[in-house]
Amino acid sequence: MKVVIVGGVAGGATTAARLRRLDEKAEIIMIDKGNHISFANCGLPYYVGDVIKDKKDLLLQTPESFNKRFNIDVRVRQEVIKIEPDEKKIVIKKLDTEEEYEESYDKLVLSPGAEPINPFKNLESKRIKTLRTVEDSIEIKEYINNNDIKDVTIIGGGYIGVEMAENLSYYPNLNITIVQKGSHLINPLDEDMACFVHKELRKRGINLILNNGVEKIEEGEKLEITLENGSLKSEFIILCIGVKPEGEIAKDSELEVSPVNGAINVNKYLETSNSDIYALGDVITTLNSVTENKTYTPLAGPANRQARIVANNIEGKTTSYEGTIGSSILKIFDYDLAMTGLNEKNCESQKIEYKTIIVTPNSHAGYYPGAKLLTIKALYNEETGQIYGAQVWGKEGVDKICDILAVAVKMKMTAYDLEKLELCYAPPFSSAKSPVNILGNSIVNQIEGLVKTVTWSEVKELKKKENICVLDVRTDEEYERGAYEDTIHIPLDDLRDRLENLDKAKEYLVYCRTGLRSYIACRILIQEGFKVQNITGGYYYYSVINNNENK
Repeated sequence: MKVVIVGGVAGGATTAARLRRLDEKAEIIMIDKGNHISFANCGLPYYVGDVIKDKKDLLLQTPESFNKRFNIDVRVRQEVIKIEPDEKKIVIKKLDTEEEYEESYDKLVLSPGAEPINPFKNLESKRIKTLRTVEDSIEIKEYINNNDIKDVTIIGGGYIGVEMAENLSYYPNLNITIVQKGSHLINPLDEDMACFVHKELRKRGINLILNNGVEKIEEGEKLEITLENGSLKSEFIILCIGVKPEGEIAKDSELEVSPVNGAINVNKYLETSNSDIYALGDVITTLNSVTENKTYTPLAGPANRQARIVANNIEGKTTSYEGTIGSSILKIFDYDLAMTGLNEKNCESQKIEYKTIIVTPNSHAGYYPGAKLLTIKALYNEETGQIYGAQVWGKEGVDKICDILAVAVKMKMTAYDLEKLELCYAPPFSSAKSPVNILGNSIVNQIEGLVKTVTWSEVKELKKKENICVLDVRTDEEYERGAYEDTIHIPLDDLRDRLENLDKAKEYLVYCRTGLRSYIACRILIQEGFKVQNITGGYYYYSVINNNENK
């Protein structure tokens, strides 16, 4: 069998290696238009920031080492410019010589990835860069260092944009601005959770311009950036607007592609509309495991798993891809941010009824030194308790907690399942009741009617009603440091003795710092005949989402 793979890195190189392990006799050719067949593209921002010191550490395999280990014909600096499915052959151009030649195949694998979006291609400037390759990261680093750059503007506040901002902040005396067209950074995040990101970046001196897209860029002594509202100047621009799947060659070959973004449509076996041609990675649409609707998720994890499946199916080991849930994580200075499954925008656009909850447990036992507060937001089905998605922010244990919740989302587990999970415990690592157990308990409490919860955005609307009051059950010291406006204050430990200060004709929205003491207060008041709701996330959450300059 002769297999030709178009593209390397996570998808193509992993497919080739798996194929060889399954079939020592297969003829395998891998073609990539770049200089490197396998490199750590997720590590590029960290090379720019000098966290990764040597660019050689980014190169996972060279063409020579890959050939020696796997006996694979690796051809770099060559581009597939045409596919002829009926004749089962491709046309390849050697980029260094412009020479073209043909290559036949029994099975073809398309893994060309996605290219950074650049709406300013008409402006050729060394001062405007995207980040996709090792060469891009070298050029960015060298230009900033060699030209005494004092300010950089990052257009786009997604994963790469935020990672670039952090890594550029390690350069002395460099002013960094992120311009984001949307209302918040990291689009898959809910807007309230994005406030944690905004707060940390601003604390680190990074300027944020939100709700304000770029209309045009013009050359001058400095680059002139015209915004939808206002303008700014910059010595250097990095475009992190997003990516576009490189599906043009598939479309030209009359393979089925998405009308939305041109990504290649595949079935559950990762076959294209031509059964002899497979596709994977950042160039394809897949199904969302929760909604079972088509989605586009350009992440390295799914690409690696898809590569194994493609190789299996080529070798007759029938394997299906069950979709993606978009699990991801990134480092933001001393904090970590992780997310999995659906967010509020997903649910609303697809008319999925959902409920949210925020819990803020410690990362490990509070009495053991170094415990850090976690903020966990979960979306779930109010009737069944099925977990739809989660977002986690904190300094410790974020990856562990979100990984567990990713399993819950993928396996369609419920809050009742989370309650039952038996997870590792010792004081340095977790609590006897894990943060995941606490999340399950909190959701079950709502489903079973032990308490009703309300979000801070809902509090703002409910406060307009005459019979609604907000009750703060924190200590006197906490209350004096700051409180929600127009609040009744009764510390939890005094509540039973001061019930006469409350009116059963009114409804009380109760909060503490994180939500635990207010839950206890709600249980006391409910059993005394009061109408109450617990404000999810507590004052800690409120202070973050309401002290952000989001304009």
